[in-house]
Amino acid sequence: MNVAIISYWHVHAEGYTKEILEKTDSKVTAIWDEDAERGLRYAKQFGATFYEDYDELLSDKSIEGIVLNSATSEHTRLILKAIEAGKKVFSEKVLALTNAECLEIKEALERNNAELTLSLVKKCDPEFLFAKQMVQSGALGRITYARMRNVHNGSIGNWLPAHFYSLEQCGGGAMIDLGAHPMYLLNWLLGEPKMVQSVFTNITGHEVEDNAVSVIEFEQGAIGVSETGFVSVYTPATLEISGTKGTLYIRNGVSYANEETKGQWVTPEILPQALPSPLIQWINGNNTSEDVTFGIEEAIVLTRMMEAAYKSYHNGTRERV
Repeated sequence: MNVAIISYWHVHAEGYTKEILEKTDSKVTAIWDEDAERGLRYAKQFGATFYEDYDELLSDKSIEGIVLNSATSEHTRLILKAIEAGKKVFSEKVLALTNAECLEIKEALERNNAELTLSLVKKCDPEFLFAKQMVQSGALGRITYARMRNVHNGSIGNWLPAHFYSLEQCGGGAMIDLGAHPMYLLNWLLGEPKMVQSVFTNITGHEVEDNAVSVIEFEQGAIGVSETGFVSVYTPATLEISGTKGTLYIRNGVSYANEETKGQWVTPEILPQALPSPLIQWINGNNTSEDVTFGIEEAIVLTRMMEAAYKSYHNGTRERV
């Protein structure tokens, strides 16, 4: 497949480009970027054609798919044009800033008999696949609580690009960016979200939050906690799941205790094999597991959760998802 990279605004864009070139038989043949200087630099680096005009790129029939890494505020406009041009679409999370925009994208996909893949990459990791299996099998009983902490030191380490702190471009800060991982994992593990309440703070003085927690009530009664931030160090991704028959932890490995282990903490001898990343699955045109999907429905729920989380923060109230 001939692929176009749409913007190097996002920090993952270069990594996606290298993943395509190094792990697939596809080619990156075209690049568009709202910053022409940046786009030309990457086009030279990867031997691709730079298009200053996005519509001109989409009119190139040899380009079969786009990998979207633009500012989130631009996603809907760029995605809709790509769908109408008959291109396959892979998008960095989140899909869009509002549920209404997501539904507009869904309608365009249905009208054009097209699909979309979102980068929900942690659903492919062996540790989280094991957690999903434990939940589905009933080994932990009825799930009552889950907490996912996903943080880094991007703000205090000053390595995040300045535009990641733009409210206009991003729609928020740490929660809508890094906190997307806890949000979609909690949805995957606990089901349909119902209500959310958020506490966000600002440590480094930018116009968006860099320290954030959202507490989510799920339809089946479980409570989920999404923790994230750009101001923490030496903190590995951490997941805790508790149920009526056991508890599972992921933190530099996996351990669990349940009725079968008689309450003793054990480490599984074998974890599921890692799945190909969402990008590789998109390139190859196959979904390797019925339980692990990255399509429009998952994208819509993630945006619904984010929209409610930010509304809660701004209003100081519990908000319906």
